[in-house]
Amino acid sequence: MHLANSGRVIIKLSKVITEGQLLCNEGSQKIAKVTELIGPVKNPYASAIPLTNNLKKLNGMKVFSFEQTSPAKRKTRRKHR
Repeated sequence: MHLANSGRVIIKLSKVITEGQLLCNEGSQKIAKVTELIGPVKNPYASAIPLTNNLKKLNGMKVFSFEQTSPAKRKTRRKHR
């Protein structure tokens, strides 16, 4: 990871991820949210918003994609009259 002048974090990707996906460290702590994918298709990078205030620790850190599960749809019951 690299910190850009804009305050965003630039991450070199080793697998395909989607915009809006959360990234975490080895301890499963959420540390960034991907805002856009940039660079060539064969060697993509991601621009992400950091979710932590300690940005100096992020430099050079390996991150992993955090698999999000979609919330289950609530079933609503209708009253029959």
